Amino acid sequence: MDVGDTLTYLDHAATTPMRPEALEAMLPFLTERFANPSGSHRFARSVRQAVDEARDVVAEVIGCDPGEVVFTGCGTESDNAAIVGTQRRHGGIAVCAAAEHHAVLHAVEHGGGRVVAVDAAGRIDLDALRSTLDDEREHRGAAHVSIVSVMAVNNEVGSINPVAEVADIVREHAPHALVHTDAVQAACWIDLRTLAPHVQLLALSAHKFGGPKGVGVLMARSGTVLEPLLQGGGQERDRRSGTHNVAGIVAMAEALRLTDRERVADNLRIEQLRNRLVDTLCASLDDVIETVPRDAKVAGSAHVCIAGIESESLLYLLDEADICASAASACASGAMEPSHVLAAMGVDKRFSLGALRMSLGFTTTEADVDRAAAVIIDAVHRLRGVPR
Repeated sequence: MDVGDTLTYLDHAATTPMRPEALEAMLPFLTERFANPSGSHRFARSVRQAVDEARDVVAEVIGCDPGEVVFTGCGTESDNAAIVGTQRRHGGIAVCAAAEHHAVLHAVEHGGGRVVAVDAAGRIDLDALRSTLDDEREHRGAAHVSIVSVMAVNNEVGSINPVAEVADIVREHAPHALVHTDAVQAACWIDLRTLAPHVQLLALSAHKFGGPKGVGVLMARSGTVLEPLLQGGGQERDRRSGTHNVAGIVAMAEALRLTDRERVADNLRIEQLRNRLVDTLCASLDDVIETVPRDAKVAGSAHVCIAGIESESLLYLLDEADICASAASACASGAMEPSHVLAAMGVDKRFSLGALRMSLGFTTTEADVDRAAAVIIDAVHRLRGVPR
């Protein structure tokens, strides 16, 4: 469908619009510069140079060496490559927090790993992490935990995890384990150079910061040996076989460069818009809670829980009004159930069934948040049967 002028897009945590500069950067590699970068002729070598230049940009923004950048197909692949690849090579189990993205949570659970509790803001419980690692060391040996994964920013509620503190705990209580962070939601809001020194593995996905879908990054520190998920031609130094998505890689690097350059200014502007939106909702509606305190989450997260309604019904009315948002609920066996994140946080079910995830980004305007607030307030009144 065509996107009309009335569309209000508040679902940046799901995917972001492509930055025009990223689209412009990728177009030549979809048309005249189509060669396979693994080829040996001059035409192919020029395309390979573009991949190498993109690698340099990504490495600079992350704060790592270019040789530590592995291009993948998406954030899910990057997370799986880190967790599954570690377990296949080194054995042992993985440990993660209960509020992780399913790309991490399911990989950990599938491998028989341990899941650690989170606090009321969705952040990993550091005492519970210590206890879990000590328990594994006592009963199964110091090397039984091979990897600990904690997301930098929660994809649902926007809470910021203490990655550096997690890394310190792992070094003390499970010194053989690698530390991985799913930083897919972090690039727009946090300087990745502050995360990278604390971890051996870091995952990104281009479409979360203005790049195209279908391309991601796994930063793997030198000396970090993983079993590849894909066997084939040995691209990416035998770490991820498969022909390079050159257009996607080039566009991703440009989007990441611009995101890094504009992050501080964007954060200030978007935080003001987020506060305007949530303050309006809380002032105009009864029984609305801001799910995570503002000082514990990123600027673009406007997650609220509204008592007396169900998310599915609210989203239907918002969709009719061309408001793009999402929920933290899924329909299971005909009954609405809270998301695993809200359940892990201990949010009262009276509120969690009415969860609304609004996520702002670089294209969000004051007109967007004002229109969204007005539509949401009207929709909640309709669902609650409040006379208008």
